[in-house]
Amino acid sequence: MRQDVNEVDLVRDSGMEESSEFYEAYERNDPPPWVDGHQCVEDNNNNVECLRRKIKYYFMNPCEKYHARGRKPWKLILQIVKIAIITVQLISFGLSNQMVVTFKEENLMTFRHLFLKDYDGSIETYAVYRQTDVYDHIGYVMDQYGHLQNITVGNHAYKKDGSFYTPLSLCQEFYRNGTIFPGNETFEINAEVDTDCLEVFPMSNSSSQEVLQHLDLHFKRMVSVKITFVIKAINLQTVRHRELPDCYDFTVMVTFNNQAHSGRIKVDLDNDVSINECKDWKVTGAYSRNIFLTVLFDCLIVVMCITSFTLCTRSVINGIQLQFEYTLYCREYGGKEVPWSDKLEFLNGWYILIIVSDTLTIVGSILKIEIQTKAVTSYDICSIFLGMGTMFVWIGVIRYMGYFRKYNILILTLRAAFPNVIRFICCAGIIYLSYCFCGWVVLGPYHEKFRTLNTASECLFSLINGDDMFPTFKNMGQKSSLVFVFSRIYLYTFVSLFIYMVLSLFITIITDTYDTIKQQQQSGVPTTELQKFMSECKDLPNSGVYRLDNTNSCFLDRCITRFRKHRERLTSET
Repeated sequence: MRQDVNEVDLVRDSGMEESSEFYEAYERNDPPPWVDGHQCVEDNNNNVECLRRKIKYYFMNPCEKYHARGRKPWKLILQIVKIAIITVQLISFGLSNQMVVTFKEENLMTFRHLFLKDYDGSIETYAVYRQTDVYDHIGYVMDQYGHLQNITVGNHAYKKDGSFYTPLSLCQEFYRNGTIFPGNETFEINAEVDTDCLEVFPMSNSSSQEVLQHLDLHFKRMVSVKITFVIKAINLQTVRHRELPDCYDFTVMVTFNNQAHSGRIKVDLDNDVSINECKDWKVTGAYSRNIFLTVLFDCLIVVMCITSFTLCTRSVINGIQLQFEYTLYCREYGGKEVPWSDKLEFLNGWYILIIVSDTLTIVGSILKIEIQTKAVTSYDICSIFLGMGTMFVWIGVIRYMGYFRKYNILILTLRAAFPNVIRFICCAGIIYLSYCFCGWVVLGPYHEKFRTLNTASECLFSLINGDDMFPTFKNMGQKSSLVFVFSRIYLYTFVSLFIYMVLSLFITIITDTYDTIKQQQQSGVPTTELQKFMSECKDLPNSGVYRLDNTNSCFLDRCITRFRKHRERLTSET
């Protein structure tokens, strides 16, 4: 068969007259039926072999493709270099982000010790119980704010609005009208909330005692008291790491929460952080070109990711085109439809993963460049993009481990077990959610781990893994005997169901899939129609039939060569 086909090729390439069908196809700019460039049409055995060879070449690893065509595995080299430089970029940004987060957390702890009277970090809930204590704590906050620059050991200062310092705002929220008589079990209340505020400017001669004389707290109707002020600071520790410092605006909020009206007013201090570019700065003793080199390094990563994105997208498109070609062959000449499992084989999931990784890394690198140049200060958003991009890049390394037979079993097991695992999780998740809702409603008022739906889900997930099992049982309060008995039944049934049954079934699914894949690898028998189709191609990668300059090649270059020869012959004849 091969000899007959070569004779036909020699006749066609020698300049002899072709059929009228070729001329008509050439005038329409369509490849003739016998040209095996983009498509292999089932008109002779050579074209079927061509299709098998193209599919087999598509599923080869980079080393086999190198032996088949002699091309350097540039895509593989690009991925290896990209992993190295992206990891360096992530470590560099991670150290910078860590300094930013540490600066925020330490300032929050500083403000709590500065503005909360007798604050002790070991106290879980900071609260006051007497009216005089409320006035004393409010006055303490005002005094500490007025003498901030004399008591703080940090580089804190007041915020200025023009030539004036921004004031401290003291706002009281209370119900509009209300008469409450607990002794008579009677009350009349207007649920609408009014707000009454006053402002205190720092560096003024008025003391907190004078201000409190004009403050009348309606304790029976009071919902909350909020003290708000702004403090500025500069994070100088970044200078040691060759980065320009950022200027911070801390909006500090001290809240006296009396919504429960239980005689216990909870006091909490929190802050909102705004990071800005410093207006005027001068740094000496540091390399000014370091920032330029960092930005240049990030630009290099963007270029490499764009190149990787382009190459992987091209490979995905080629796989889709080859899948259409194989589907057309099976439909028209095999008389059957290709199953989705075989169609998805042409869609390389690793390329999709690399494309997503490149997209995330490009966005994260652009944000990092803007942060370095102080255009934006979105550290958290940038860290999410860079972190996920690097994670997907490293996961993509498993693709190259899969080329080794002993390591490939992990990938095959995960891929084969994935559909069954998803179906199993959907069923088990319904039972899990039912326990979450039940535990939150019944045990929430008596157990801190079930106080919210989120914490209830976290507690139950920890129980599945065997964590905090004894504290979960022990911390259940016995204020209600009925709820206490219910909690024991609830927890014992959940542990028995999910640890001894659900988790065991989940492991069984993975184990059975692993055994099946292992037996298939040992037998070496093709299990799918696509594998059986490719197995009939016995051409080895180093046989030379895959090279583009070979006369037996069925790739695009052969088509281009034939069209070029035919055009030259037509030109010479005219």
